Amino acid sequence: MTSLLDELQLADAIPIDYLNSSTEELHIRAKRAKEILGDRLYILGHHYQKDEVITYADVAGDSLQLSQIAAKQTAEYIIFCGVHFMAETADILTTSKQAVILPDIRAGCSMADMANIDQTERAWNELQRCFGDTIVPLTYVNSTAAIKAFVGRNGGATVTSSNAQEMVEWALTQKERMLFLPDQHLGRNTAVKLGIPLERMAIWDPIKQKLELLCDLQDVQVILWKGHCSVHMNFLPKHVETLREKEPDRNILVHPECTYEVVNASDFAGSTKYIIDKIEASEIGSKWAIGTEMNLVNRLIASYPDRDIISLNPFMCPCLTMNRIDLPHLTWALEELVEGRVINQIVVDAQTAKYAKMALEKMM
Repeated sequence: MTSLLDELQLADAIPIDYLNSSTEELHIRAKRAKEILGDRLYILGHHYQKDEVITYADVAGDSLQLSQIAAKQTAEYIIFCGVHFMAETADILTTSKQAVILPDIRAGCSMADMANIDQTERAWNELQRCFGDTIVPLTYVNSTAAIKAFVGRNGGATVTSSNAQEMVEWALTQKERMLFLPDQHLGRNTAVKLGIPLERMAIWDPIKQKLELLCDLQDVQVILWKGHCSVHMNFLPKHVETLREKEPDRNILVHPECTYEVVNASDFAGSTKYIIDKIEASEIGSKWAIGTEMNLVNRLIASYPDRDIISLNPFMCPCLTMNRIDLPHLTWALEELVEGRVINQIVVDAQTAKYAKMALEKMM
């Protein structure tokens, strides 16, 4: 299997023609290529993608939802307009006869990159030394296939932002303690909802290889990996405070990848699907400030002009890694397939896929 480093070194292989072509020309070429490929192709589009990309998606959704949809398709080619860990999950769940393609191999996730397998193995060894066999690991689906496989090998499961509460409840029936990777904020916000005090949560710092404690070691119930989403960290308590002062009638709706302080100060918090459904069900004329990725917020603003929707952070920008998937790269991937060439295929080795699938199936 080609390593991620090797893939990244080849990332600039896109012909200059695609970068120099006009948007209008690229749309014409992308539409033509998609029509030629027909039912041999299925395109997945994550909610955070640009409009120029999402318009070609056969389905839009959250990362795991899209991979589950891909597993039900018979298409020979699955193009995943998202980021690397999402395409890995799609490859794990689809058949060996299908090729999963990421239009720009550089489209990664900073959160997923905050927990690599070497760091995790070292952390696990130290935590086992401290706590013995009293920990079940959970990983957010926003993690690499290697981390999912680690969790599967050690009796744990994956979680999504939609089912995190149910999965954390399950984990704490299995063992005395839980290790939650790689997003500390989703783990903390979920545990608080279940009544676990902040004082009983410790943080594992993978850089310092150190456990940060707020209580005695034996009282620790939840161990949070020190990782975060770079997008959702840009929503701050001061944004909530400012809105409360200026517009007390505006509803504040955020993603649980935001910090505890932001989630606690908001009116509503939930997954991307929860956010979309909440706006769809809201009253005409209602006012909302949304704390999540800007492409999605802009799409909600355009889709619901009869609501007053703004970003919680007025200076927010889209997710930079998600935005690596653009019209030139998508058109390139499509036209290469027309010529019988598969570029940027994401392949998870069989051993990793086996254990990662165990973690996914335990959740599903």
